[in-house]
Amino acid sequence: MNSHALPRHVPITVAYRGGHPENIHHGSLAVVNAQGQLLASVGDVDSPLFTRSSLKPFQAMPLIAQAAGRYDLSDADVALLCASHSGEPMHVERAAALLAKIGAGESSLACGSHVPFFFSTNGVTPEPGARFNRLHHNCSGKHTGMLLLAHALGAPQSGYLDIGHAVQLAIASSVSHFSGVPVTRLVRGTDGCSAPNYALPLRSLAHAFARLTLTEPDPVYGNAPRRIARAMSEHPELVSGQGRNDLTLMRAGRGDWVSKVGADGVQALASFSRGIGIAAKCSDGQLAPLMVAFVSVLEQLGWLDDESRQALASLMPPPLKNAAGIEVGDMRAVLELNATVA
Repeated sequence: MNSHALPRHVPITVAYRGGHPENIHHGSLAVVNAQGQLLASVGDVDSPLFTRSSLKPFQAMPLIAQAAGRYDLSDADVALLCASHSGEPMHVERAAALLAKIGAGESSLACGSHVPFFFSTNGVTPEPGARFNRLHHNCSGKHTGMLLLAHALGAPQSGYLDIGHAVQLAIASSVSHFSGVPVTRLVRGTDGCSAPNYALPLRSLAHAFARLTLTEPDPVYGNAPRRIARAMSEHPELVSGQGRNDLTLMRAGRGDWVSKVGADGVQALASFSRGIGIAAKCSDGQLAPLMVAFVSVLEQLGWLDDESRQALASLMPPPLKNAAGIEVGDMRAVLELNATVA
């Protein structure tokens, strides 16, 4: 196997016990404007890191740019195509309805299946005998979009995840266009849902998200970037689900933020009013320390007010207590932004 240099992450969040550091979570973060300027950073923003589901807006981009009208896609539909959803009825039913537009069904999805995120997120146990299928997979919306794109391109539905398939070639072009990384230099892997996924420097991922906020049409994808971002921001419940971080973040932004999590400790967010994107990675893949650090960065950037702080409080882990209910520790952000551009 090829050997790649390890990213130069730094401590971003620390779990303390009795006021003494116990668990140190490392990571990196980039703040970039729509013109590609790195405004602030923490750690390593240049090493390629897998984007996982934070890439979904750009995987949906070719379809929305080329065929949103052909399939009469509503903004709610667009949001689902970019989702890492919780497998709630509103998600499953919309994905099924979109597949029906091209005469496809659940068996056409190549994402596999798992117990919906709704249960683990909300501490609920599925009813005895409950059965789940591919529509319940958190990536079923993304895969539905890929099948719609295959249909629009006149390409076969079978093999739509193959790297040489017309769908994946179109997606690679989209990722390259928005990130600024040439297609030939994209680092590729396979995601948890079996789709190709790309590793990007955090500065490139943040830049791509910042470009979603531009009001003028993109020279290649027209109004698709803005439409995707607005659809996600206006329908966060379809992008995410009850108790999930993207739903919480976008509601806290009150229409100004578009947010997308990625598995194993990735988070991206952009502000429409500021034209700025943020991309972060927690090196051990844990979501709780990532959110502690991410909210701290939003505070350091001056993006939070009392209402948004209150909305984001649910993302903060409670104090650590032992079995006797005694408070023994807590988790705190320790990262400090390094300003790059005045």
